[in-house]
Amino acid sequence: MSTHTAPADGERRPSPFTQPRAVWAVAFACVVSFMGIGLVDPILKTLAGQLNATPSQVELLFTSYLVVTAIAMLGTGWVSSRIGAKKTLIAGLVLIVVFAAAAGSTNSIAGIVGFRAGWGLGNALFIATSLAVIVGSATGGFAGAIVLYESALGIGIALGPLIGGLLGNISWRGPFFGVSVLMAIALVATVFFLPKTPKPVHKQRLSEPLAALKHKALRNTSIVGLLYNWAFFTLLGYSPFLMGINSPILLGLVFCGWGILVAVFAVWGAPFLQRRFGTARTLYVNFVVMALDLAIIAVFYSTPTVVIVCVIVAGAFIGVNNTLVTTAVMSIAPVERPVASATYGFVRFIGGGLAPFVAGLLVTAFNPSVPFFLGTATLVAAAIVLSTVHKALAAADRGEIAQPVITELDQAENEDPFPGAVGIGNAD
Repeated sequence: MSTHTAPADGERRPSPFTQPRAVWAVAFACVVSFMGIGLVDPILKTLAGQLNATPSQVELLFTSYLVVTAIAMLGTGWVSSRIGAKKTLIAGLVLIVVFAAAAGSTNSIAGIVGFRAGWGLGNALFIATSLAVIVGSATGGFAGAIVLYESALGIGIALGPLIGGLLGNISWRGPFFGVSVLMAIALVATVFFLPKTPKPVHKQRLSEPLAALKHKALRNTSIVGLLYNWAFFTLLGYSPFLMGINSPILLGLVFCGWGILVAVFAVWGAPFLQRRFGTARTLYVNFVVMALDLAIIAVFYSTPTVVIVCVIVAGAFIGVNNTLVTTAVMSIAPVERPVASATYGFVRFIGGGLAPFVAGLLVTAFNPSVPFFLGTATLVAAAIVLSTVHKALAAADRGEIAQPVITELDQAENEDPFPGAVGIGNAD
C-alpha cells in the first residue's frame, strides 16, 4: 500500500500544464473525444426537422452513445491488460474515426443512432485508458493529472457545440465528419508521440469492475456520479428544445459559453474550493445550487431567455462537479485506479445515457418541467448519498487515504519513458 500526500501549506504546487509530449498527445485526443458529447446539441432541432424525427428519437443520439460507453467500460481493463495501453487507445481512436464518419454518411436517424453506439464503444476504450495513462504519466502528481484530464473534458465540451454549430450550419453531416477528421489527427499524434507500453503482467478479469462495487466507498461515489450525470445530461440533452433558437451557430455559441464555464471551474474553481472548504462541503453546496438552477428551468421552461441564462450558469457548477466527483472516486476507491475508473465510468454513464431519452418521454407524457424537476431531485439525492462517504473524503483531503499498490500498467508508464517535459509555450 502507498499513500498520497497533499503538498504542505505554502509549498509550491507543480503546474499541471508542464507535461511530456506524449501526455499532450493523449490530452488532445481527450479534447476531441469529449467534443463528441456536446457536438450534436446545436443540430438536434435540425436533425429532428430534416429527418422527420421526434425529440425522443433524437435524444437516442445521447442514449446509444453513452449507454454503450457505459457497458463497454466494464471490458476496457480486460482489453488493455492484454494488449497494453497504447494499443487500446489506438483501437478506441480508430473506432471513433470510422463510426463518426459513418454517422455523417447515413440518411436516417436510426442509422445515426446505430453508428453513435459504435462510436460509444471506441469512446469507452479510449476514455478509460486515457485517464489511466494521464494519471500514470503526467507530472505534477495525482491531483494535477485529474485537473489536466478535466481540463481536456471542459475544453472539449466547450469546443464541441461551437464546432458543431459552425459545421452544422453548413450541413447536419458536418459535425460528424469534423470529429472523424480531428480524431484521425489525434490518432496519428498518439501513434507517434506515445511510446510503446508493455503488456501488464497482471491480466484484469472481466468481473473486476462489477466486483469492485462491493466496496462502499466506490459504490456510493459512483452512485453520486450517476445521480449527478442524470441532471447534467437532462440539461445538456433537452434544453436546446426550450431555447427558441433555430440557428445551429447561435445554439453552438450558447453551449460554448456554457462549456467555457465548465472548463474554467474545472481547472481553477474546483481546486480552489477544494482547498478552501474541502471536497465534501464544496460538493454539497454545489449540488444544491445546481438543483436550484434546474428548478428555475423547470418553472420558467417557456421563457427562452431564462433557460439560456440558467444553462450557461450551470457550466460553473458542472465544472466543479466534474473535477471533484472524479477526484473523490479515484482518491477513496480501495481498488486499483484503472478498475475504479471503469467501475465509475460504467455507473455514471448509465445515468447520463438514460436521462435525455427519459426526458423526451416525460415531456411527451407531461410537460417540459417534469424532467428538470426530476433532475433537481437527483441532485439533492446525490448530496445525500455523498454524505455516506464524508469521513473518507475528509481523510483523502488530508492525504490519509491509502491506495493499492499501482498496477503494472501504471508502473510501466512511470518508468520515465518521456524524457523532457514540455510545458505550454515551451519549444522542444
